[in-house]
Amino acid sequence: MNVTVIGQGYVGLPIAIFAAEAGYTVGGFDIDLDKIKQLKNSSSDSPEVTSKKLIDLQLQSKLRFSANIFDHKASTIFVIAVPTPLKEGFTPDLSYLKKACELLAKVVKSGDLVVNESTSYVGTLRNFIKPIIDELSGLSDINYAVAPERIDPGNKVWSVKNTPRIIAGLTDQATRAAVAFYTSFCDSINVVVKPEVAEAAKLFENTFRHVNIALVNEFSEIANKFGFSAHEVIIASATKPFGFLPFFPSIGVGGHCIPVDPSYLAFSAEQVGVDSKFINLANKINISRPKEVADRIRIHLGGALKGKRIQIAGITYKPNVSDLRESPALELIKELRSLGAEVLWHDPHIQAFSGEYSQPLVTSIDLGLIVIPHNAIDFTIWKNSNTRVLDLSANATNYGWPKLL
Repeated sequence: MNVTVIGQGYVGLPIAIFAAEAGYTVGGFDIDLDKIKQLKNSSSDSPEVTSKKLIDLQLQSKLRFSANIFDHKASTIFVIAVPTPLKEGFTPDLSYLKKACELLAKVVKSGDLVVNESTSYVGTLRNFIKPIIDELSGLSDINYAVAPERIDPGNKVWSVKNTPRIIAGLTDQATRAAVAFYTSFCDSINVVVKPEVAEAAKLFENTFRHVNIALVNEFSEIANKFGFSAHEVIIASATKPFGFLPFFPSIGVGGHCIPVDPSYLAFSAEQVGVDSKFINLANKINISRPKEVADRIRIHLGGALKGKRIQIAGITYKPNVSDLRESPALELIKELRSLGAEVLWHDPHIQAFSGEYSQPLVTSIDLGLIVIPHNAIDFTIWKNSNTRVLDLSANATNYGWPKLL
């Protein structure tokens, strides 16, 4: 049985790999010609996929990549895994999803299964994907299901295989077909009553994190005024064995899920006349964090940053990945520079970005900032030279310097 995965990014490529390893003949489709060329050469930026896997699966003819949708017309299962970013004003941008549906309509056949993994607002499968494909294909017997992605790039514990999968189809037949497919490479399947529940679950699980992160970020400001560390309070609170889940203050939220998914849930709520006050407030708090943190750094350095030399350790959105999507570290750099600071950065996972280059950790600075403490960063040079350092990392680990937040 042939499978095509539309979109070969952080979500789509691992799905293609796992499906191929499960015995399917898989086609990886993407409109990005450079990406397809890179994958054909067995090279990928995904932390979940090794070059060896790409080489082996292609040599075994279990996996092939193409930017021509007609190369995938023999498939009977199509998985959509394309970006769903936000427009200005935090409204959904479904342009990639719309394009994927238009392309699928050219090759999909009666009885085929179309599964959406792309995150979107509640009702996307029923009210957006199905109408586009049905109308353009002229078919009325396609099976539609949703299985929202839950991938966490760089996570060594939870992968596509062992992270529980939520599935629902528009019909019982579609649900059964989707379950049969995902059961072949996922350990745990949870079937819910309808696609809207699965779509909402994906949005809510990340909104839960978003709101709690905003809460601790707000609490960090309160703790600062009282002269104690929010981290100390959170660690103390976490000694309670029930009813509490620790979140730690940060310079903001990054990646695709937490900064984006809550706005899709807020949009969903708006469609049915509900004002999402908590979500909107969480957005406001978390977006404002880089500016607030830069101001606290200014105060820490005596009230002015003009002429101060600051080095940031780690600029990706999370530890041990090369992913810069929505990284608040980039905003912090802008804010510090707007206050007059000279800012350089070090990140072993990012060699260059926006015309700048990663610099080794140096001691000729006024302040070092631990933002994303990658395992590959060795802070010995700062420790041995008694460099002034502040820890902005969102965790309970003590790296030897005070937590500013």
